[in-house]
Amino acid sequence: MLSHEGKPYRFDPGALCLELLTTGGPGAFARYEVLHEPADLVTWVGRSRLADGLDLAVTEEELGEVRRFRDALFLLTADRAHGRPLQPRHLDVVNAAAAEPPLIARLAPDGSRTWAPGATGTRLLATLALDAIELFSGPYADRVRECGAHDCYLLFVDTSRPGRRRWCAMEHCGNREKVRAHRARGATTGQAIPPTGSRPRPGPPA
Repeated sequence: MLSHEGKPYRFDPGALCLELLTTGGPGAFARYEVLHEPADLVTWVGRSRLADGLDLAVTEEELGEVRRFRDALFLLTADRAHGRPLQPRHLDVVNAAAAEPPLIARLAPDGSRTWAPGATGTRLLATLALDAIELFSGPYADRVRECGAHDCYLLFVDTSRPGRRRWCAMEHCGNREKVRAHRARGATTGQAIPPTGSRPRPGPPA
């Protein structure tokens, strides 16, 4: 991922289906759309947890279905993160996608994972939908969260043992929010807070 300043940082949403939410979204999030053509979806798969040489064929129609699924999943995940009821119309999209045959994984002689021929956008979508069902009905369902930063809406599932993850990435929003909170405390107490990245000047010698 890239920050607003163009600095790269690593964001792990914790589940395959949630990786798809970084490609765009409904409403105001449509401006982040990256799945403009079938080749874009193939590129995304190559960077996802699926990778491992998946030879994928995607049609324009399938790409549209993936984007529709992603937008519904985005809203479902946001509702889950904020403790709101899950909307039937969004659940219907996920369940319909999950009803199709998924990708077929195979074990190679060297112990690595490979994929059966005939991988399509529809099979990919079914795999994503099944992953979403496992997430929302599994042991980590109560750990689906939105980044705690005031201006970040990235969604993730906290799979860490302590279960105390708050940020999309500590080196990005975690650090920003700590600086923000420190400045707010300084403003309350009247203490001068140096700008981010600067160091306090040393005082006069004793």
